[in-house]
Amino acid sequence: MLFCKYPLMGSDSTTVLDLAANQGTILTPEPVVSPVSKNLNLRTFLLRPNLLNLRTLLQPNLRLALQAAERSFFEVLQEDQTLPPSDQISGDQDNCSLENFSSITSLLHQPTLGFTGSPEISEESTRRYRLRDDDDEEDDLEGGRKSKLPAISVIDELAEKLEEVLLVCQKNDHGEAKPSKTGRAKGSLNRSKPQKSDQPVDMRNLLMQCAQAVASFDQSRAFEKLKEIREHSSSHGDATQRLGYHFAEALEARITGTMKAPVFDVLSRTSMVDILKAYKEFVQACPTLVMCYYTANRTIFELASKATTLHIIDFGILYGFQWPCLIQALSTRRGGPPKLRVTGIELPQAGFRPSERVEETGQRLKRFCDKFNVPFEYNFIAKSWDTITLDELVINSGETTVVNCILRLQYTPDETVSLNSPRDTALKLFRDINPDLFVFAEINGMYNSPFFLTRFREAMFHCSSLFDMFESNISEENDCRTLVERELIIKDAMSVIACEGAERFARPETYKQWQVRILRAGFRPAKLNKQIMKEGKELVRERYHKDFVIDNDNHWMFQGWKGRVLYALSCWKPAKKQ
Repeated sequence: MLFCKYPLMGSDSTTVLDLAANQGTILTPEPVVSPVSKNLNLRTFLLRPNLLNLRTLLQPNLRLALQAAERSFFEVLQEDQTLPPSDQISGDQDNCSLENFSSITSLLHQPTLGFTGSPEISEESTRRYRLRDDDDEEDDLEGGRKSKLPAISVIDELAEKLEEVLLVCQKNDHGEAKPSKTGRAKGSLNRSKPQKSDQPVDMRNLLMQCAQAVASFDQSRAFEKLKEIREHSSSHGDATQRLGYHFAEALEARITGTMKAPVFDVLSRTSMVDILKAYKEFVQACPTLVMCYYTANRTIFELASKATTLHIIDFGILYGFQWPCLIQALSTRRGGPPKLRVTGIELPQAGFRPSERVEETGQRLKRFCDKFNVPFEYNFIAKSWDTITLDELVINSGETTVVNCILRLQYTPDETVSLNSPRDTALKLFRDINPDLFVFAEINGMYNSPFFLTRFREAMFHCSSLFDMFESNISEENDCRTLVERELIIKDAMSVIACEGAERFARPETYKQWQVRILRAGFRPAKLNKQIMKEGKELVRERYHKDFVIDNDNHWMFQGWKGRVLYALSCWKPAKKQ
């Protein structure tokens, strides 16, 4: 059916009607409009580019020829789109190596094979399809989305394969190069920025002078000091140069007000593949997380030696890197593994899926439980910790309950932000759970002062030790070092220096301050197992740099670098078991 879109006037319309009658074509008349509208419509049609003249387009012979050419061209296209044999497709997929990132790029150019044959298309439907440009664009967009699905699938499979690095409880028998135990990391290159003068630079003094100028609102002197700091700093230099570079960035952000941290900016948006690679490099170079996870998991394993159901409520589960080793240990328990229930609690993400990351963590843990034949149940909550109620946690009677919070409670606001301290509210919730064990680990930091200069000074000393620790154990050209520093140092430093009030999300305290809070919440300390401490010290002495310090004082385990205590871990039980 030919639709006459534009109104025709005079003798031309009569000619067209006669031609239509001869060819057996039905013309749909246009609604009655004013003469002015007719003239405007005709003028618009005649002025459209790349169109034939109206008289020529309506000639019957030429119109039929165009239709026939269009139909034959579309049929040729349908015949050319043949599928490769199924054995060839499966062979190409088998040759795809997940260990090579080039395979991801190659899959982006493969066609999407989502059907087994092409349906027959009639002549009428073919012409209509070819005349609708909007549908063509939609199909192209849909095809583009489908063509990306194989790449996403390969990335997910690559991340699953790299998950084996989470079994840090196993010995390092893969032949990776270990960091030097006495000095600078092996293979490091000096890519630092050369200094402008031969005189040594006291970077800490320069940073303090700049901070004092910022605190006194002397912007001209502050920018002068920032310029001097940048002349002797670099984001890829040694520990001192990196300290100066990132602290200068934070000071400038405070002056200009260009950096505004969201309520919670700790959750990384880095891909899981890069996070797993960085995690592997970090645990091989530094024992911080290894010792926290090892001590906590060994204590939980002993507690669940006779349990039929072990319920772990993990506040700040994030990626769940702590639990694969415990799952493997539970699978070897005499008498068989217990049922493992994990309640993963995390702050909500920005966007339309606030619980996306914590859901993926549950899928990751389920893969490990299926691998080691451990019965598994997973629940998750994505909301602020001080708003969670006891009923949401679904605690069953008769199960062994453990509350776990590793290096995350410092990101909960304290009484300086809200009169009803969300930090104390969360600790009260831990007590209301009435767990058999509460495992707690946190940064031993003193840079939570309400006064900027005091906070800046303590943050500089703390971060200087961390930069020096990474300098001695991870080579400068290692890209994973940049990611580790960004996640563990730079974000917190930017928050502490550039932000005030509720925007400052990093609020660490000393282990003695944490102890007062936990005792006030209704817990009593539980002594650490001496055998666990002995094995942990032996592990650090054999695998890691000689300047790492592992020590214990009553019920606290301390981790430090060159005599400075950086992290503290302890175990607690309810003061009065309910």
